[in-house]
Amino acid sequence: MMTLEKFEQACEVVGQVTTETHLMYSQYFSDQSGCKVYLKPENMQKTGAFKIRGAYYKISTLTDEERKKGLITASAGNHAQGVAYAAKQYGCKAVIVMPTVTPLLKVNHTKEYGAEVVLYGNDYDEACAHAYELAKEHGYTMIHPFDDLDVATGQGTISMEIFKELPLVDYILVPIGGGGLAAGVATLAKMLNPKIKVIGVEPAGANCMEQSLAKGEVVCLPHSNTIADGTAVREPGKTIFPYIQKNIDRVISVEDDELVVAFLDMVENHKMIVENSGLLSVAALKHLNAKNKKVVCILSGGNMDIITMSSVVQLGLIQRDRIFTVSVRLPDKPGELVKVASIIAQEQGNVIRLDHNQFVSTNRLAAVELKVTIEAFGTEHKDRIISALEKAGYNPKQVRTVL
Repeated sequence: MMTLEKFEQACEVVGQVTTETHLMYSQYFSDQSGCKVYLKPENMQKTGAFKIRGAYYKISTLTDEERKKGLITASAGNHAQGVAYAAKQYGCKAVIVMPTVTPLLKVNHTKEYGAEVVLYGNDYDEACAHAYELAKEHGYTMIHPFDDLDVATGQGTISMEIFKELPLVDYILVPIGGGGLAAGVATLAKMLNPKIKVIGVEPAGANCMEQSLAKGEVVCLPHSNTIADGTAVREPGKTIFPYIQKNIDRVISVEDDELVVAFLDMVENHKMIVENSGLLSVAALKHLNAKNKKVVCILSGGNMDIITMSSVVQLGLIQRDRIFTVSVRLPDKPGELVKVASIIAQEQGNVIRLDHNQFVSTNRLAAVELKVTIEAFGTEHKDRIISALEKAGYNPKQVRTVL
């Protein structure tokens, strides 16, 4: 069982390797939500995520014989790095099975800690099944990323740190993949204050915990589909599920589009890189009715590769109307392109792409199509630019932006 004594022991053990991630008050997210929002930046942790807590504590509880056999786990990246780092500290072999779609950054960092990486499967669940096969074949000791009470106990040390800094916290928002972090955080939080509300947050495309709680038993989804790769789990842990049922007050599911906007907000207002799974708690603020309450959002990790980061930023700018594309028809004669560009410039829009199609009509003198991709300050500015083009008679039509 997860007991207060074990949580206290875990705090002592985990404190040997973790970085202090002090709470950060967020004026921006407080203003946006009406809550008093504090961020728990586990993205600044060693290995870039909270997973080092559970991995290190679990390995500390193993016997020398279990460590000598070598360790194996499956992970989409963050637990992989936690196990690899902890195994290196204990001087034992680590084999990590990762889905083939795992971001390159997470694969390379795992290797840098000295682990052997095996790429297998299209998602975490397929990788995990293969890890169990290898464990049976080679006699490795399995370190499950979430369905293990010792691992969950190590993750739960986050709650102890939150209460030390903010004893009167009202809500804790915690990302959920398989449920280990949520189980540990919620169980210890309820021990320290039974009145606290602990809210789990899942991606809508992998809401296995929400569906499991609704049915009253563990449910396995047929597939997962989300940009939050760290929480793209189809089946939550059976061992930790009773702790979730008892201690999680509610589960909120968040759409991928909300994570895109949250990433942009985090970068612009806090200058921090937080991966999509780590942003679940922040994105959920819009769904939380907790005006003037003290809310802690756990930012579970920050391991994000540059390509993913770039695409998320671009999508965020498009969603916020900071970049948009319009199509206009104009006669194919000198000066028309300059007129359009001048109107946009007068409204302080910045043209970043032009696509001039002379063959949209058989009568080129009557009309050619001009697609203009424009950088703006937001929706109000975008509407002003479109209005100016309409007044000039160009009848602009907004079209899908592809960067």
